[in-house]
This record gives sequence, C-alpha cells and structure tokens, in this order.
Amino acid sequence: MPKTMKKLAVYLMSGFALVLGSCSNDAGDLIIQTGDNGGTPPASSEDLSGDITTNTSLDASVNYNLTGALSVKSGATLTIPAGTTITASTGTSVYIVVERGAKIDIQGTAANPVTMTSSNRNPGDWGGLILLGNAVSTQGTGVTAEVGGFQYGGTNPADDSGSINYLIINYAGAQINADSQYNGLTLYSVGSGTSITNVAVLNGTDDGVEFFGGSVSPTNMYFENNEDDSVDWTEGWNGTLTNAYILHTKAGFSTALEGDGPNNNPKFINLTAVSTVDGTALQFKKESGATITRLSLTGYEKSLDFPNNGALTNVEIDGETANPALTYIAPATVNVNNFSWVKSNQNAPQVVALSGEVTSKVSLDPTVSYLLESSYIVKSGGELVIPAGTKITATDGGTSVYIAVLQGGKINIQGTPNNPVVMSSQNAKPGDWGGLTICGYATSSQGTDVTAEVGGFIYGGTNDEDNSGSIKNLVILGTGAQINADSQYNGVSFYSVGSGTTVENIAVINGADDGVEFFGGTVSATNLYFENDEDDSVDWTEGWNGTLTNVYISHSIAGFSTALEGDGPNNNPKFVNLTAISSVDGTALQFKKQSGGTITNLYLSGYAKNLDFPNNGDLSNVKIDGEDASLTKDYNAGTQVDISTWTWKDARL
Repeated sequence: MPKTMKKLAVYLMSGFALVLGSCSNDAGDLIIQTGDNGGTPPASSEDLSGDITTNTSLDASVNYNLTGALSVKSGATLTIPAGTTITASTGTSVYIVVERGAKIDIQGTAANPVTMTSSNRNPGDWGGLILLGNAVSTQGTGVTAEVGGFQYGGTNPADDSGSINYLIINYAGAQINADSQYNGLTLYSVGSGTSITNVAVLNGTDDGVEFFGGSVSPTNMYFENNEDDSVDWTEGWNGTLTNAYILHTKAGFSTALEGDGPNNNPKFINLTAVSTVDGTALQFKKESGATITRLSLTGYEKSLDFPNNGALTNVEIDGETANPALTYIAPATVNVNNFSWVKSNQNAPQVVALSGEVTSKVSLDPTVSYLLESSYIVKSGGELVIPAGTKITATDGGTSVYIAVLQGGKINIQGTPNNPVVMSSQNAKPGDWGGLTICGYATSSQGTDVTAEVGGFIYGGTNDEDNSGSIKNLVILGTGAQINADSQYNGVSFYSVGSGTTVENIAVINGADDGVEFFGGTVSATNLYFENDEDDSVDWTEGWNGTLTNVYISHSIAGFSTALEGDGPNNNPKFVNLTAISSVDGTALQFKKQSGGTITNLYLSGYAKNLDFPNNGDLSNVKIDGEDASLTKDYNAGTQVDISTWTWKDARL
C-alpha cells in the first residue's frame, strides 16, 4: 500500500491574501511550492532554515532565501529541481547540511542548473553545502566535523548520500575561526554510492571541494578563483575525480590541488589547471599521494610542492614518478567549453599544441597560448607567420622540442617593440629545449648540401642573397638542450642563412649553449641582446661574413665560455657597436685558428681576459676600431650600446 504523507502548498493569490492548503501525494514527498490552481505561478520568495525531517521538494519557481542552517536529518531526502536558485544571507551559521543517513537529490540540467549563491556576492559570505556519510575515514567512526560539530564516518564504503547533478556554488567559504573555514562543497566520509557530477564551485575563500575520508568519485567538476585549494583531501579519501578543470585568474590562492594525511591513493583522470597569475599547482603534504592520468598544467610558477619532503613515489603522473623539475604543461585534457553551463569568467587562454610540419602558409593567433611539445618544422614551400604578441611555451623536452625552418621554407616573426614574440620554456631554465634553427642556401666553407649537427638538416648552397624570412622583436629563453657530449642546440642557429633574411631586435636569455651561432652564410642582424648564455653569446664558423650592429652582452652568472667566439676560416664578419659587460670575470672575445673580424666601437667591462687567441692566430686578423687587436688594451673607451629603449627584451610568457 503506498505511503501517504501531507503535502504543504503555499499559494500566493492576487492581492495580499495568503492561503494555506494541504493534499496527499502518493510519492510521499513534502513539497514547498507556490502558485494558484491553474496557469503559470507568479514569482515568489521563501525563507529556508531549520530541520528537514521528511522528504521535501523545493519548487524552481520560488526564490529561496537561505537565512540560517538548513539541516537534512537522517531518513529524509531534500529534492532540488532543475533551475532552482537558493540565495544565502551572510555568516557562518548559513549553510546546507545533509547529515548521516539523509540524502540530497539535486536535479539540475545543463540548460537549468541549480544555483546556490549569496545575496552580497562576496567570497566567504556563507558556508556552502556539506554532506556527511557513513563511509570510512582514517579518523574512525562517529567523528566530529570541524564545522557545525556534525558526526561523520562509519564502515560502509558504498554509503549513499544521494545525487548531485548540475550544481553551481558561489561565494562560500565563511570563516569559522582562525584555523577553519567552510568550503564550497564539503564531503565528510561520503560513500561511493553517492553520485556527484557536473558541479562548479566559484569565488570561495577556502577550498572548492574538500574530501574528509570517504570513497565518493565525482565527475565533471569546475573550479574558478577559490582562494585556498580548489581540490583538497585528507583522512584517506580514496575515490576518483574524473574531468576536473581549475582556473585561477586572481593572485594569492594556495594551490590547485592539496593532499594531506595518509595516502590511500586517490585517482585523478583528466585534470587541467590553468593560472594566469603564477602560483603553485599541486601540493602533497606529509606522505599523501595520488595517481594522476592525463595532467595539464599551464601558467603555474611551481608545478609540484612537497613541503614535508614526502616521497615522490607517492605521486604517479601519467605513469611515472612525480618530478618537481617538470612543468607538466600540456594541451588541456579537459575542454573548458564543457562547462559553458556555468556562465562564469572562463577567460583562460586557449592552449594549442604545435608539432609536425608546415608545408604551406600557417599563421598563428596571438590570442592563443601555443604549446611546443615536439619538433615543429617548416618545410620547403612552407611559411610560418607569428604575429606580434604571440607566446609559444616549449615543453622542457630537451632535444626533441624545437622549431626548424628548412631550405626553401620561411619564417615571418612580426613582433613589435611594444608587443614582441616570446618563445620560452615555462621556467626558462637553460637547456630546457632546442630553440630556433634556420637553414638556407647561402654559402658555407663546408660546401653545399651539408648535414647540420642538429636534426640532420641539410644546408648550404650558392645563393648568398637567399631569403629565409624575417625575424623582428623576438625573445627566446631556456634553450641549449644537450645533443651529445660535443653538441648542443643554440638560441638561434643560422645555417647558411642568406642576406635576404631580416633579423632585428632579438634577445636570447638563459641558454645552456650559444645565444646565436652562424654556420656560414651572409645574414646580418641589428639590435641583439644576450644575457647569461652559458657558452658563447655569439659564435660563428664556416666563413660567416655578415654584420651585427648594436650588440649588448651581459654576464652575471659565472662559468660561461665567452662573449664572442670565432672559429674556422676568416671571412671577416663585422661588428658595429659591441658592448659586453661581466660581473663575474671570464673571457670576452675569443678567436680560434685564423678566425677574425672587424669591430667598430667596442666596449668591454669586467672580464678577466679581454681577448684570447688559443691557437695563436694572427692578431692582425682582428681589427678593433681601426687597429690590430691588442692583448694589453682594456677596450673600455668605446660608447656603450644604449639599451634603455629596448623594452622588448624584457618580455616573458
């Protein structure tokens, strides 16, 4: 026999009369609703607080005001239909809690999600949604929660606290005391029988979601600008979070993920976290850990943090032990467009992978964040156009990550002084990636169709006016990946590049090998800035005979090779306005074998040795300000290159 319960109907009639009535409902639900006996009910408002002890359904046509604590007691279910909005007043006593043995049924849809927000629309206004279950916590059973003094924890991993689908929680995180705050969604020993999918938590002053033990496994979660951790867990939570997108556009947050306490190895499948304000991505306290599959981090200053020196082996990322030296930048594993139903900020830059070959004209988009995750090769007949302001982040993949322009291909970098192009690994550490290589048809003393030491590319020909494109206002950081014991990539490698190529306003910073190296060719360049490149800032060989005008070299880290190094046959390249300054001694200019050049307006400062001829080449091969090179001159009488207007060199990712 079906169970019959009383249904409370609240009708707002025309005028000011309030009529109460009741009717039975075979479904056994207690329903709070508004309307009249027919037609579309007018909008109305109801206050929510107190205890729910029988099955209760809200009405999506009512504007609900959460004025205090709303507690769903054991044995009762609170049903919230699609499109319902609950607006909380402020304070630590304002929250919704589903106690042990109770259930919540949130029935939102993508078109009509359920929304829980605050009246003042400020982070920390209210206490959010709290679920308490009978699943396992390492703290035991009947544990007292840090919020509300509620009891949680039991022995049933499959415990069922209900169902949540398409829910938006905004402005939660009210401060309880100096050590505790509410979260957006707090899950205390919630079991695997509970269904949580399509949940967004935004603008909270504490965590987006925090798991205190339990085994619940949510899917499709979106977190935006939560001030502490977007996802936090402790007490041995061991569920799986699938498809999570985390966005930080406000500075000062704690982390994207934080694990604490015993390691029951929770799992994360498809985790994308994006920051436009640096910060720390993943933190594992004590011996906590996790298994993460398909991780994508973008924009964080620190990818992994182990503040208590926990074992790295506790954390497995894409099948390997966690490595704090890696950035884990990768194309998004979760599409933010899947959360368009949230209708929030979602202004994270789109990340697009660059790899493969360019065989026709390809133009990048400066509004897109590009990820160079392997080689990107411009073949003969292809042209790569990189507009002003474009930023390319190279994965720290060593020799497998570089951009190359082959014979017959072109590159057109269109940076401006106010909006340069940046190519860098995320942390800009020396040796992270392979830099830019250009191969042309100009002459080399090695002949034609020569095989380069990098990539096995072919270069060299008979056309000294060959044109490989144009490079303007480019900043390159973190290059110089090690090929073998004798070879490394440079910031920019010019292989037989001809004089028809334009190169101006280039900065190469923090390279593990040379800033630029010329292998033959006739290309010239203007306004070059080099800072702390570990081998030579400028290196040339194979008879390069172009001209460099306005070169500024800075060394503030010891151990570099030289500012300039010439090697091989002397085709007398020229340097007009050359400044090199060291605060760590070192050698300035080195000429191997019979190499040489003509230098006009040289200024050197701070080097232990200004000129070096290790193979006893003729000093007359090098002309400095109209005279043969001298091993005894200081060469500090020239005019320094003025870089005060070179603001483009300071651009970063």
